[in-house]
Amino acid sequence: MLDLSPVASGSSGPAALRASVELARAAERLGYHRYWVAEHHNAPGTASASPHVLIATVAATTSRIRVGAGGVMLPNHSPLAVAETFRALEALHPGRIDLGLGRAPGTDARAALALRGSREALAADDFDERFAQLLGFVDGFAPTHPFASVAAAPVDVPLPPLWVLGSSEHGARTAAALGTGYAYAGHFGSADPVAVLRDYRQRFRPSARRSHPHALLAVAAVVADSDERAGQLAAASLLATARLRQGRPGPLPSPQEAAEHRWTLLERNLAGRAREQLVAGTPAEVATRLRELVRRSGADELVVVTAVHDPAERVRSYELLAGAWGLTAAAGAADGV
Repeated sequence: MLDLSPVASGSSGPAALRASVELARAAERLGYHRYWVAEHHNAPGTASASPHVLIATVAATTSRIRVGAGGVMLPNHSPLAVAETFRALEALHPGRIDLGLGRAPGTDARAALALRGSREALAADDFDERFAQLLGFVDGFAPTHPFASVAAAPVDVPLPPLWVLGSSEHGARTAAALGTGYAYAGHFGSADPVAVLRDYRQRFRPSARRSHPHALLAVAAVVADSDERAGQLAAASLLATARLRQGRPGPLPSPQEAAEHRWTLLERNLAGRAREQLVAGTPAEVATRLRELVRRSGADELVVVTAVHDPAERVRSYELLAGAWGLTAAAGAADGV
């Protein structure tokens, strides 16, 4: 699962964060292998701005499922702080933490400036340098490096498995060059996932942390007991996406609000494009379409993003998908969802 902690209309940010914790517990019960949280800032419809806080909370209330960032937007943070935070998480929850790293700010330009502190920092394209520093604070720097005497504490804990996130070919090539796992944002990326994942695998260069490529494909999915209800849930999600792409982000509307909404032509066009990246329907229908996507793309795992107004219906969507996929609490890690 990838959880953006959506804030539902008529609800609140604290309620969204509490719902995320409950969703993670349900994910473990249903047999999902990973639960990841996002980093978004200045987004009124999303409560997930501090992934490390939510990861710590979720990991403490679960026992088996892997918990990680999907991801930490590295340009927003000190590499030393990221290394120390995730070493601490790994120390407290050994073998259960993932560190996904993003190149983008995860927000608008003004909020990115507030995060980074200067226009020079905002303009810098220094992901590779920050990534090298992140590893240096764990593996050590060359003796002549300015940070040679600095190490991320706790020093006797490995860094969790690393993933580079991306929504284009560039991200795939970065992950391949750095020898990390790759997670493609297929729920909003414009590139063909089949071509992107193929490019990643072909270009992959083994590293000290990963000897073989491993590709995750994020997909947006909504599952319900009937096609009619799935369509209603999907319409609300698409309305939220249309508003976001118009620069008018807001809380996630309910299906009733979407049904009563007077859609503009622009909203319908934007929703129509987003609909191409959303798989919605009954459990068997959605599972069939997702299996075909796995077959064509060669993805090693799917990361499912589900935006539903009612937290209980969101859990139900994931429950129906788990059943159609054949997940069990004991088999989740092996089945690749």
